[in-house]
Amino acid sequence: MSAQFPTVRIVIADDHLVVRTGFAELLNTQPDFHVVGTASDGAEAVHLCNELSPDVVLMDIRMPGVDGIEATRQLAESASAGPRILILTTFDLDEYVYDALRAGASGFLLKDVTAERLFDAVRVIAVGEALLAPAITRRLISEFAQMQPGSGAPAAAALATLTPRETQVLRLVAEGLSNPEIARRLTVTEETVKTHVSRVLNKLGLRDRAQAVVAAYETGLVVPRFRGQG
Repeated sequence: MSAQFPTVRIVIADDHLVVRTGFAELLNTQPDFHVVGTASDGAEAVHLCNELSPDVVLMDIRMPGVDGIEATRQLAESASAGPRILILTTFDLDEYVYDALRAGASGFLLKDVTAERLFDAVRVIAVGEALLAPAITRRLISEFAQMQPGSGAPAAAALATLTPRETQVLRLVAEGLSNPEIARRLTVTEETVKTHVSRVLNKLGLRDRAQAVVAAYETGLVVPRFRGQG
């Protein structure tokens, strides 16, 4: 099944040698993955990415010196065609994860993730999608979007350029729905949804779906809702 995917070049950034080695060995068991380098801190990760041009970076948040958030920000700002960043975290509600998404990360995973989940996540990120489906991610973004309002003025003004349908699609993306789920909700084809999502990203100047979710919350288009309340 993996033959349908092109080879994904990967860099792993984590300050613990055992974590770097373990993930590298695990990922290299897949015929469509190639770990091209590992880094012990953010500065080294940025250097390796500039040198090796990987498709995906597994990025730890807490590292000495340049941490994962700053490294993510530098990589996201350096080039639009830069690597996709998949944040690795030990805690399911790490306050820094939201900052990493704002900095340009495309999603996050817990470090105790199963092998199959890790493989799937890397493939999802590699093709330009965002890893936002798990309910835990939606909860995290909701909570920290409310706690840490960002400077969303430019994005808020850009919302006016969206058509009603594009605005509707953005709301559904922000709620964590996948393209097939949005297609079913709106009774349109998945290809139509992809076109709307692409136009939303272009109009708002956003990198991917993860950034679209953050923008939707920060501009107030989507109001955080808390499970168990109301």
